[in-house]
Amino acid sequence: MRKLIFTLFTLIASIGVFAQETETIYANGVPIEMIAVQGGTFTMGCTSEQGSDCDDDESPSHKVTLSDYCMGETEVTQALWKAVMGSAPSYNGGWTSEYGVGSDYPAYRVSWNDVQEFIRKLNQKTGRDFRLPTEAEWEYAARGGSWSLGYKYSGGSTLGDVAWYDGNSGSKTHPVGTKAPNELGLYDMSGNVWEWCSDWIGSYSSVSQTNPRGPSSGSIRVLRGGGWHFSSGCCRVSNRSTGSPVNRSYGIGFRLVLVP
Repeated sequence: MRKLIFTLFTLIASIGVFAQETETIYANGVPIEMIAVQGGTFTMGCTSEQGSDCDDDESPSHKVTLSDYCMGETEVTQALWKAVMGSAPSYNGGWTSEYGVGSDYPAYRVSWNDVQEFIRKLNQKTGRDFRLPTEAEWEYAARGGSWSLGYKYSGGSTLGDVAWYDGNSGSKTHPVGTKAPNELGLYDMSGNVWEWCSDWIGSYSSVSQTNPRGPSSGSIRVLRGGGWHFSSGCCRVSNRSTGSPVNRSYGIGFRLVLVP
């Protein structure tokens, strides 16, 4: 009976029937789809499904407990960026056909500092309290939250099914939501563009934590998820990377969090 229940659970998850509570918020007419993530406790860092691919900074694995929050269904799009900021970024050439341009493409070439200005303006327009996810919130959601089936990547263990990465991207970004979602209905948490988190980078501890927010200071911020120009190892749910808060790269975007 237990085996049958797990088989049915896996089948339902694979066809995306785990419908999550959602909320649609508009910014100058552009919808922002937010998906409820029920809080819970998970093991963060190097876990068994990652095999031998774990890097040193993913250890020690440790228990993290999170409260409820909402996560953006997709990476912030170019349409939403323009709706909030008034125009596409002009620095470093902005968005170009070389790396992908269009309303449904992810916004890129936006620094961590640029994102803070975007969020400030978005909150003014909507009257809500959007922010970047913490690193722990990001990983929990990427793993599928309380619905997690223990995949190596976000949404599956076959990367090409769920992500745009250097093996299939054609060396550019792609419209959001065109690969399979994960157990929560979140798209592109592996691949497409790297995603800024709110945390300064720090070493892991084996001590259990509740709603961690990372070090109180630092010089580089956390990036998660891998991207279209990176290998499969970078797209794993536990993989960690970093960037200067002023870095504006064609491979870096972001995703929003909203606390109910």
